[in-house]
Amino acid sequence: MIDEPLKRLTRAEYDGIWDRFDANFDFRPNMYAFPGITETSPSITWSLDALGDDPGDRKLDRLVDVVQEGLAGCSAPGESLWILDWQHTCYRLRPDLPATDMFLPRVLEGRSREGWPLSPYPDGDYFIFLAEDLRFGTFGHPWEHSLCVFGGELLDAVQDDLQQLLQVVLRRDGKAVG
Repeated sequence: MIDEPLKRLTRAEYDGIWDRFDANFDFRPNMYAFPGITETSPSITWSLDALGDDPGDRKLDRLVDVVQEGLAGCSAPGESLWILDWQHTCYRLRPDLPATDMFLPRVLEGRSREGWPLSPYPDGDYFIFLAEDLRFGTFGHPWEHSLCVFGGELLDAVQDDLQQLLQVVLRRDGKAVG
């Protein structure tokens, strides 16, 4: 357990969590072959194409709000989240710490949590948010332009809002829909 809101991973921590992630999800970075992980059950993978026509980024702000609130709400007191950015600096975040500057709005029209170093939206790279024990999380795929949400408690928290916002489901429990 860490006792600060946000901590950059050391090299040993970085290697350790990426090894765990790969062992549990068989991470396969690729620009053309999808999905990039073995999607667990339960999981839903949505297309992010609905965010393409988004003047003022309102839909994107809503996506970030919904996912970050879900991740924070599903995290037990004292539990950290892993925030992974493939081949870049990665972090551990404690979403349960007392309200501080980290929880103030960054923008007037969005409630995106201040202090979270990455968005769940895969802006040019794989962005992964994971519970400390890997029981729930998200996997943003930049080339498929998708977001996989896995783990029953996180899906319960975000599924309705994400379905309304994103609309197009690509896969459920790793199986193609349609």
